[in-house]
Amino acid sequence: MKLARVTGTVTATAKDAQLVGLTLLLCDVVDGKGKVLEPAVVAADTVGAGVGAQVLIVTGSAARLPARTTGVPVDAVITAIVDHVDLG
Repeated sequence: MKLARVTGTVTATAKDAQLVGLTLLLCDVVDGKGKVLEPAVVAADTVGAGVGAQVLIVTGSAARLPARTTGVPVDAVITAIVDHVDLG
């Protein structure tokens, strides 16, 4: 899993039929302090995240494991909205 911040939305009117109904969000992968490590990752949202939310994303084959994305051609999926990060 990777920590990320949702920075925007992605609209694609022409897409694979399996993507219909999925919300696509633009995310920056960040470290625990919020520094951007990887900008502009498009992730399918399975938890109702919004712009500005801190989230956990999974990538690669793990992205096709959540129930809403099983067998769907995605490489990144938002699986949780983060409430708090403690670097203590």
